Amino acid sequence: MLRLFDTAAAEVRPLGLRDPGRVSMYVCGPTVYDVPHIGHGRFVLVFDVLRRYLEFSGLEVRYVSNITDIDDKIIARANDEGRPMAAVAGEYEGVWWEAVDALGVKRPSDTPHATAYVEQMVALVGELVERGAAYETSDGVYLSVGAVSDYGLLKHQSLDSLRAGARVEPGEEKRSPLDFALWKKAKPGEPSWPAPWGAGRPGWHTECVVMSLDLLGEGFDLHGGGIDLAFPHHENERAQAVALGRAFAAHWAHNGFVEVEGEKMSKSLGNFTSLSDLLARTDSRAYRLLVLRSHYRSPIEVTPRTVADAEEALARLDAVARRFALGPAAPLTGDEAAAAGVDAGALERFTGSMDDDLDTPKALAEIFELVRRANTAADGGDEAAGAALARSAQVLAAALGLEVGATDERLDDHSADLAARRDAARGAKDWALADRLRDELTALGWVVEDGAEGTRLHR
Repeated sequence: MLRLFDTAAAEVRPLGLRDPGRVSMYVCGPTVYDVPHIGHGRFVLVFDVLRRYLEFSGLEVRYVSNITDIDDKIIARANDEGRPMAAVAGEYEGVWWEAVDALGVKRPSDTPHATAYVEQMVALVGELVERGAAYETSDGVYLSVGAVSDYGLLKHQSLDSLRAGARVEPGEEKRSPLDFALWKKAKPGEPSWPAPWGAGRPGWHTECVVMSLDLLGEGFDLHGGGIDLAFPHHENERAQAVALGRAFAAHWAHNGFVEVEGEKMSKSLGNFTSLSDLLARTDSRAYRLLVLRSHYRSPIEVTPRTVADAEEALARLDAVARRFALGPAAPLTGDEAAAAGVDAGALERFTGSMDDDLDTPKALAEIFELVRRANTAADGGDEAAGAALARSAQVLAAALGLEVGATDERLDDHSADLAARRDAARGAKDWALADRLRDELTALGWVVEDGAEGTRLHR
């Protein structure tokens, strides 16, 4: 049974399921106003790995992740560039999905858009007002956090503690500094939707409550996202459900930051690297491998050094796939992996690590141990044993979304001619020509290796 750290409980506990054999999972998606950074890449990879492992465990997963296409930052960009908000959101949503696909992340089961749920959000805000949990001001409608007895649960602070030191800014009409906007009345030039309190748009914290409850129902199993969302965003989502008397997420999971020299990576700090830029410079699998090497709740450093180290580790996996001519592996469940002959001890240790709060570093170490054993067996003359161990490593890597398998290595005539000419140049000790030919092959997308039998090429 998978045991995950629960942010609300502040402990590792079993992931209970509302419906046996099925997992209902909601993960906060992007606000589409700019290109994604590598911190976004980490959260989609972490929850992709979790989803894949749940499926490996034989469970059916409904994975919902939203698109925030109403937001102050989207509006600001649209106004700066003189184009409609929908055009800005559409452009950057396209960039988002390109990056997600490049990472090898499975698309969510559902991708609700905030603009499609405004009517339901208006209804939710109206109900909160009727219950006395929300109130209207000249600029919008606010939730009164005092109506939520356990407000601060995800931050593990009491309401009084959170209020200490907080204050209402001059000109604000909020009753408490912690009260937050459910509805923002429109200002001139802003997009708006009709509502009983005046035309406007929903607050950010409201959209996920409506969409998750609509698509997954009350008491859904898991709500996830980056740790920066735990408070106030996820706390404010939860507060609305509590104020309505509706059961919300049963389990909360959050991944750690991506850091640059110990500092959180974010757009606001200006220290982020575009995910698209990273993927243009390295194999996307190397970033997945880098993410897997750290526990999901720990911070990770993404630097040229850590990326290069992940690339080297990935090369070891690809090398064993080439050595044993392993084609791509279809994802299997744990039971199917056992039936297919995956090394029993390795499978048991792998699942034990993953069940223990998604300990991917230990699970990954088991995969590399299989690679070592495969090479040792083959070096000792037992090719069949080596191939079986290599195949075991490949199947377990696939459970983490890490594709390991020989790609199409067929040489075209031009590449074969360059390799032959390079062998001849090396034989004649014309090292300058050999180097130029290596560069030509590299430019064509080949990795060039030297062996006793001559030039070896692989993609």
